[in-house]
Amino acid sequence: MAIIECVPNVSEGRRTEAVAAMADAVRAAAGVRLLDVQSDASHNRSVITLAGDAAGVERAVLALVERAAADIDLRTHRGEHPRMGAVDVVPFVPIDGVTMADCVALAKKVGAAIADRFAIPVYLYEEAATDPGRKNLEDIRRGEFEGLAAKMTAPEWKPDFGPAAPHPSAGATVVGARMPLIAYNINLATNRLDVAKKIAAAIRQSSGGFRFVKAAGFKLEDRGIVQVSMNLTNYEKTPIFRVFEVVKREAERYGVQVLESEIVGLVPAAALNAAAEYYLQIEGFKPEQVLENKLKT
Repeated sequence: MAIIECVPNVSEGRRTEAVAAMADAVRAAAGVRLLDVQSDASHNRSVITLAGDAAGVERAVLALVERAAADIDLRTHRGEHPRMGAVDVVPFVPIDGVTMADCVALAKKVGAAIADRFAIPVYLYEEAATDPGRKNLEDIRRGEFEGLAAKMTAPEWKPDFGPAAPHPSAGATVVGARMPLIAYNINLATNRLDVAKKIAAAIRQSSGGFRFVKAAGFKLEDRGIVQVSMNLTNYEKTPIFRVFEVVKREAERYGVQVLESEIVGLVPAAALNAAAEYYLQIEGFKPEQVLENKLKT
């Protein structure tokens, strides 16, 4: 069976009833399985993970967009995480029996459907991008919802699908195809936002850090701490443990300790196996030594 993973990020992480309604919309779609829902009140954002065949994933995403567009109004939305849409980003990830080209084709099909049904502008990103300047999500999202109307007046920011102006309350949505990534956050035992931002700059690719790391510093107002929020786009070439150790060392330069770290959504077992091997210094460790892995062989 062909399996495609999809990890929509929606701009709501505080109203539990609204998040539950969106999850129910996904759950009700045939041919798809809802795997995980994680919400963050400070970011005011939820990450929904689902998987199924192409037709099922398409049905689920369109049902999600319909529910989110009805329940989320970005004109009153506030949160730490950058956003430009009620459904902010919709990535399709090849898991089994499908190619990246299949996911690119699905991204274009779903993107066109979102624009047609809901009058929401859609930009294509990563492997589905039609313009090199739109490959990176952060470039598309720069200026966020508040700056979107002015941004879209420029010819180079005409959307791939839909109207050339934002939806009044739902903004615009970014749809694409990519390989699996790990959404990974490290919380610091301080309220100094400057420290989180300096550490993020030190580790992210765009400012000279790790090749496969995107990072930003945020303040978690409700907890009185700051966070280094990351996307690890290739956990094999830049593993979790390496990023964690560098963040820890950089924090110590400012007299700050790491409080905890968190994984948002799901994570490949291989990434955690590598971390266990590193920290436990297991000689000759093999994934087959993990009981659950062995039972699958």
